[in-house]
This record gives sequence, structure tokens and C-alpha cells, in this order.
Amino acid sequence: MKKLDINSEEIARLAGVSRSTVSRVINNYANVPPKTREKVMKVIEQYNYYPNLSAQVLAGKRSRTIGLFMIDTGRVSGDFISNLLLASVIESASSKGYYVLTHIIRDTKDAEAVRSVKECFYQKRVDGGVFIGAANHEPLVEELIADGFLIAIVDHFLAGRTEPNRIVFNIDNEAGAEKAVDYLVSLGHTRIGAINGDMKRYAGPAKYDGFRRAMQKHGLPLNEDWIVMADFNEESGYRAAQHLIRNAAEWPTALFAANDSVAFGAIRAFHEHGIRVPDDISVIGFDDHSLSARHQPALTTIRVDFGGMMEQLTRTLIRAIENGPQPFRIETVETTLVVRDSCKRLAAGG
Repeated sequence: MKKLDINSEEIARLAGVSRSTVSRVINNYANVPPKTREKVMKVIEQYNYYPNLSAQVLAGKRSRTIGLFMIDTGRVSGDFISNLLLASVIESASSKGYYVLTHIIRDTKDAEAVRSVKECFYQKRVDGGVFIGAANHEPLVEELIADGFLIAIVDHFLAGRTEPNRIVFNIDNEAGAEKAVDYLVSLGHTRIGAINGDMKRYAGPAKYDGFRRAMQKHGLPLNEDWIVMADFNEESGYRAAQHLIRNAAEWPTALFAANDSVAFGAIRAFHEHGIRVPDDISVIGFDDHSLSARHQPALTTIRVDFGGMMEQLTRTLIRAIENGPQPFRIETVETTLVVRDSCKRLAAGG
């Protein structure tokens, strides 16, 4: 029979030792004689005893748990990139002996949702947090950082904010967008448009800045009719392409999409209107989604090693939990061009 509600006082009585000795055994102190340790551990194993987490936290010990918070209004389970990010954090944390408490935040203006997230930190249920999908300036994130909690953020930059408990990992969005434009220009494209991502997130304006910089470098004009706002999901890409189809007086020969999901949506809209990719318009994405190689046409894109990035971010957070935060620095992940079938080389003068 296992007594599920047994406590340390009863363990001490059954082992014939003091309660403080039980505490020293549980916390693996060196000043416990081997025979005494063996006797206490035998009782602990016999009664399937686990120390109360709340008591350990009150004693100043870590919970060995990371909070993982995804800010997304859509269906996260249906998005490959979101799943990859979440799984990478969980796998990396597990390899270090940490649990992951996960939560999806639908609306950061929802006071009850914000309160429940704050409780995880203030009640010390988590030792630190990872935020994915946050706006570049997110009051919830800023408040937690201001209160001294360890926070790791993907896709973030605020000038002058260099607190050591702010851990930031970014993709080199500007350089990636520039690579995309460079490739299109190498194929002979000069009439290039863009479907932008969420401009409240750091990646949105960063990718557009890279796009504009590359266009300027090549001496190409920006046609405002070919610059369409979207989000970072397929439906927004579909709507953006529909807007372009309805409103553009003339057509670009190529489009840079903020990510592959946006590109998928745009290509679907073009297909519905009999517009062929890449014969009538070339499309290049960003991310290298798992479906990009199998898409019709196979999508040319800018590859990001999301798995490696999230593994490194999680390990950096755990090091800060265990050893204290290091001086602030932004970790930047490089990108590479992946050439497939969705972009066409133009004939001279095309």
C-alpha cells in the first residue's frame, strides 16, 4: 500500500530520523551519512513520496519549469511553423530536465488572460518564459521584464532596452528579404511587388525595410499599387492577392511574400483567377515551410532554421535560470536562399 498523502514529518518518523535530516536527503546535501541516506530513501521509495513543489519554491528553489506563451488569434494546431517552434522548445527543455508549461494567448488586451499569465510568474510556477508571436512592444512582456523575470522573445527589437533578463533571438529578416529581391533581379525582374506581414511585429517592418533597401540598391522604383498589407497566415495572403488582382492597374512580374503561408494563399488566389505561377507571375516566400517543397509549384523561398534557433534560445534561457543572466545581446539567425519552381527567368526585355 502506498500512502499518497504522506509528508516529510511522517517520512522522518518511519525512518527514525529528524525532519531536517529528511530535508537534507531530499536536497542532496553532502553532510548525511550514507547509511542514514539509504534508510531515508528506502522509506521515500516505499511510500512514493514527492516533495511539495510549493514548499520548495517558498524555500527559494527553482520549479524547473519554463513558461511557453504563444500569442495567436488563429488555429495554432494547423500551422506548421507554430508547431515547430513549440516542439523545439519542449524538446530542448526536456533534454535539460525542464518541464514546459504552455499557453495560447488569444488577446493580450483581455485582462483575465493577462492576469493568468502573470500569475504563473508571480506565483513562481515558472522560472522563466518564452514568448512567441508578441507585438514588438507588448505591455505584458515589458511589465514582466521590468519586474525582473527572465523573458526570452522571438522577433523583437526595442531601441535602448538592454536589460540582462531580456533574451532576444531574431531572424536576419532584412538580409533575407534582400536575398529574395537579389534573386528576382538576377532572373530579369524589375517590376517587383510585396505582400507584407504584420507590421506590429518586428519581422513585418524588418522584412519590408530589407525589400525597400534591395529595390533601392538595384535602382528599382517602389510601386505603391504592388505593396499590399497582410498578416503572417495563408488567409491574409489570399486576401492580399485578391486585392492586388482587383485594384492593380498593371501587374508586377514578381512578388515577395512575407512568409511561405502568405505565398500559399496568394498562389491559391492567383490560381482561382487563372493566373499561372510562375508563367504569369513569380512568387518567392520566406521561412521554408515543410510544405514548400511539395507545393504546386514548389516554392522558392528564404530558409530559416527555426528548430535550431528555438533550441539555442531555450538553452540560453535555462543557462540564465541556472547561472544568472548575461549582459544583453541580440542573437541573430542567418537565412539562405532555396531555389525551386515558383520563380521564372524573364526573357531579355520581359
